[in-house]
Amino acid sequence: SGPPAAEVGELRLECADDGLYLSASLQFALPELAEDALYKGIPLFFVAEAEVTRDRWYWSDRQVAEAKRYLRLSYQPLTRRWRLNVSPVPFTNSGLGVVLSQNFDDFADALSAIQRIARWKIADSDVIEADAVHAVHFRFRLDMSPFPRPFQIGAVGRSGWSLLVARSQRLPAAEPSK
Repeated sequence: SGPPAAEVGELRLECADDGLYLSASLQFALPELAEDALYKGIPLFFVAEAEVTRDRWYWSDRQVAEAKRYLRLSYQPLTRRWRLNVSPVPFTNSGLGVVLSQNFDDFADALSAIQRIARWKIADSDVIEADAVHAVHFRFRLDMSPFPRPFQIGAVGRSGWSLLVARSQRLPAAEPSK
């Protein structure tokens, strides 16, 4: 039967005075090989990406904003605790950016923290034009790039490693302010 379908269960977009915010709930089971790697102490990396485009009737849609968020989930076998790090920059550029860390006693809690995205600012208000129609393209995936090269090559093409959820949603043109 295979794992349950991976999908973006809910995607909410909110226009605030200072920008556009995205909230989402993701539904997926971690691939079995990935979960095995975690329990062996190998961290997993995820990337959430949001692209905001403006509709153009005469040409392809124009990208007006892009946001990325990097997540690193690891298991400490000695303490039997899970640690989730969230960063605005890839973890390969260690030491840059503000990294948010959370610890969890069990895997289910750590996974549900990954699956909930709350009020993530994906665009400044000045790029959203009031009279235009915009769309948000959201993707969340397991990122293999931080792994050692032989590991990457072995995992590529194996369904036990693939995880990608994606969804696009249109942002209605703003109501003219009174």
